[in-house]
Amino acid sequence: MPAICALYAGIIGLLLLVLAARVSYLRRSLKIGIGDGGDRVLLRAIRAHGNSVEWAIPAILFLLIAELTRAPPVLVHTCGVAIVLGRVLHAIGLSRSAGVSFGRFAGSGLSWGAVFALSAWNVWAFARLILV
Repeated sequence: MPAICALYAGIIGLLLLVLAARVSYLRRSLKIGIGDGGDRVLLRAIRAHGNSVEWAIPAILFLLIAELTRAPPVLVHTCGVAIVLGRVLHAIGLSRSAGVSFGRFAGSGLSWGAVFALSAWNVWAFARLILV
């Protein structure tokens, strides 16, 4: 049972709901039903949510595969924390500024690092399980 992945998938799901609620709140308060209506704050909120979906969902899938192929729990937890922290930092950074920010930089780095580590593990797991 992939219990570790379940924890991080649940946390990411809650983060996605928070980001979606922010978009809905802004749409309602700005009376913009579709698109961003030219509002930069709404545009950044939409992108913060969209970027989290684009990165978090595949990362959680890689985390699940790693756990199912018996990755060390410390690797699964480290990558899970990096995914969550990375997505939170990125969302905060993007919500505050469309330009360069610590949150966007650090969040991207953590997410990319976790995806790289999980991808490397999953390729190694294939080789270990199939080719040996």
